[in-house]
Amino acid sequence: MVKKQILFVMGVSGSGKSTIGKLLANKLQFPFFDGDDFHPEANVKKMKAGHPLNDDDRQGWLEKLNEVAIENLATGAVIVCSSLKKKYRTILSKNLEDKHKFVYLEGSFDLIDKRLSARKNHYMPAGLLQSQFDILEVPLEAITVSIDQEPNDIVNDIMRKL
Repeated sequence: MVKKQILFVMGVSGSGKSTIGKLLANKLQFPFFDGDDFHPEANVKKMKAGHPLNDDDRQGWLEKLNEVAIENLATGAVIVCSSLKKKYRTILSKNLEDKHKFVYLEGSFDLIDKRLSARKNHYMPAGLLQSQFDILEVPLEAITVSIDQEPNDIVNDIMRKL
């Protein structure tokens, strides 16, 4: 039995955060939150226009996700969010102490670019993928899993590592 905690599922766009996060939340019987749902409209418009977000754009969004995490400490939760920089992960985990973990979905640029190119009606265009890889600070403190396998196998890999 996994203890009640906040699991942040992270990685670049197209790595499968929502798919894996939903499966993981279901398996753990934790609430699921998609970080994209908490972006302010200005961020969504900026990304739709093909411009990457900067640290200032992300600040309030990350603080809001931290509030969601704190509100769900008693039940545990799975929150999916790119969390590409260490300082973003610091904001997300503020006041959570040892009651959280990051799960990093690792994949190659080519694999993720192929997935993004096939994805329709998402505000994060495939053309911004390189900007995400450029700022990615691979977490040393996370559970790292390869996305080069089937979703259920990825979730089982995460469960073993929890």
